[in-house]
Amino acid sequence: MIKALYPGTFDPVHYGHIDIAQRAAQLWDAVIVAVYDRPSKKLMFNIDERVALFREAVADLPNVQVLPYSGLTVDFARQVGTKVMVRGLRAISDFEYEFQIALTNKELAPDIEFCALMTSLDHAFLSSSILKEVAILHGNISTMCPPHVQRALQQRVQDWHEAGGKFDRI
Repeated sequence: MIKALYPGTFDPVHYGHIDIAQRAAQLWDAVIVAVYDRPSKKLMFNIDERVALFREAVADLPNVQVLPYSGLTVDFARQVGTKVMVRGLRAISDFEYEFQIALTNKELAPDIEFCALMTSLDHAFLSSSILKEVAILHGNISTMCPPHVQRALQQRVQDWHEAGGKFDRI
């Protein structure tokens, strides 16, 4: 059985992420979506919230599991027994960053392969940062993420506005 690891921050999950998870689930026997707990960026949702949002988004994919992790991604890949790391690419700028990360991971773990899936054209513009920005400005996010993520975002934005626009994680 070949397992693939799909790591990321997923703050929050959107249709582009789900597209990559669905397509990876068709290519490998099992896919572990690995939600990183401490990225070097401000988060809107904590690790438990991000894991729960992604789990609900892929609940219909029986061979996809969503787990939190910390530390080096290659260490987590070894811990869960994966030999393939999957990432999504949207644009040339993504390629440059992902290429650098892939080479670094290959240096750290020569036994783990890197696979990039091109994001579907429908989602090529989409990032979690764009999704959050549109939500904060009360724009329509219905085509960008599932309804449960929309509700969570709208509640978080409402809480943020009620706190006077001062929020640790935004």
